Amino acid sequence: MPNDFLDGDADAGLAWLRADGPNADIVLSTRIRLARNLQGFRFGTRADPADRREVLRQTLAASDAAPALRGGRTVTVSELGGGERQLLLERHLVSRELVGGEGHPAPTSTALIMAPGEALSVMVNEEDHLRLQNIVGGFRLRDAWRDVERLDDELGQRLPYAFHAEFGFLTSCPTNVGTGLRASVLMHLPGLVLTQEIGKVLQGISQVGLTFRGLYGEGSDVVGNFFQISNQTTLGKTEEDLIDHLQRIVHQVVQYEAQARSVLLRDAPVVIEDKVWRAYGLLRHARSASFEEVMNLLSGVRLGVGLKLIGDVRVQTLNRIMIFAQAAHLERVVDGSLPQGDPDVRRAAFVRGILASEESGATHA
Repeated sequence: MPNDFLDGDADAGLAWLRADGPNADIVLSTRIRLARNLQGFRFGTRADPADRREVLRQTLAASDAAPALRGGRTVTVSELGGGERQLLLERHLVSRELVGGEGHPAPTSTALIMAPGEALSVMVNEEDHLRLQNIVGGFRLRDAWRDVERLDDELGQRLPYAFHAEFGFLTSCPTNVGTGLRASVLMHLPGLVLTQEIGKVLQGISQVGLTFRGLYGEGSDVVGNFFQISNQTTLGKTEEDLIDHLQRIVHQVVQYEAQARSVLLRDAPVVIEDKVWRAYGLLRHARSASFEEVMNLLSGVRLGVGLKLIGDVRVQTLNRIMIFAQAAHLERVVDGSLPQGDPDVRRAAFVRGILASEESGATHA
């Protein structure tokens, strides 16, 4: 299909899984997102099809001239099939608002414009006309912001952003008015969960203007001990203020998690080793596993890798399992040699194969 976003590349948009950023054993990824709207068009659900078509046309023209997007590609999301839209969602490249509800077509005139490397992108006609975003591996807020800021400047020179002298950038949701910035960090916090300190930490971040969500952002459940921590409001502060604040708080949470892991290893080494190796053994040998079960077991293995209890598995491999064990990836991307039928059986076979390959690679390294 010409509009297939994979276009022969099974790893499209997955550079952030490389686990080569700072604190990659605790921080999976960093995302910066800017909400922007265009003057002269209705926002959000009030925009009619003509508004949306013209917003898309102007944005495509501006993106063609933006150096940051040169050499990239555009996927018209509203023309994709349900499986392809789900792939984008599973890779954290789009929001559920952009791809539409399960079993329903995507909203009209929606698109994803991706820069080369596909970490930097623009969602068109989501809740706002534009959502500029960058997702990178590890704890790299300032790196992620630098690229989004450059893209924002380039598009802002070519598009009439809706801006108010007093309130700043105007958005569909009042909580985004001002900078329009949402910065988030996806963290793996099993140490704080196991020491029962997670409630205190999450309460603390809420008291300093931050919030937490699950693996897929707003409205999603926390699975595998993954928490997205992000700023809550944008009005009255600069982008640098918001990023610096989140940087300080997340750095503290990283320290708390590292301390919790040390306490577990010091006070209950046998219990932790048993938990880690049981999780690894189940993933390595299970014949059927739901995605939620895989995520919870991956959390134990990831903890073991971080504590250096398991030496033959890379964090990058665990990251890939997290993405490719999802339903749409098993259906469309994963090797056709897997057993047909029950997706839980296919998932378990896929995970066994990946871990067996990792063991073999470590043996021959």
